[in-house]
Amino acid sequence: MGKTYDELNIGDSGSFEKTLCESDVYLFAGITGDFNPAHINEKESLRTKFGGRIVHGMLTGSLISTVIGTKMPGTGTIYLKQDLEFLKAVRLGDTVRAEVEVMEKLEKGRVKLRTRCYNQNDELVIDGDAIVLPPR
Repeated sequence: MGKTYDELNIGDSGSFEKTLCESDVYLFAGITGDFNPAHINEKESLRTKFGGRIVHGMLTGSLISTVIGTKMPGTGTIYLKQDLEFLKAVRLGDTVRAEVEVMEKLEKGRVKLRTRCYNQNDELVIDGDAIVLPPR
């Protein structure tokens, strides 16, 4: 069981790191139906502003869900809201670190979290916040 509302403190944090590879992108495309050439077609992606294939933004953002559901607050946490700002493209082979930090304890047992993702160069690629309901 994850940390309960009462066990959480401002500043508590957790993280998860993963190198995003070819199979991650193809599996995500198959699951979601998002076959945008920017993600799966090398030739077509060269014509985009990114000059090559990039990882789906929501695939990168889903690493935040991994932290929330397994580490901070952890098992039993219910996601209520997520805001994401995509700041920098993630490329195949990039290693992304998702970080979650407790920002505020709200009424009705809800918690506001700062949610961020960084690439292997420590560049912020996603910035956001979430509202969750940790276990009681």
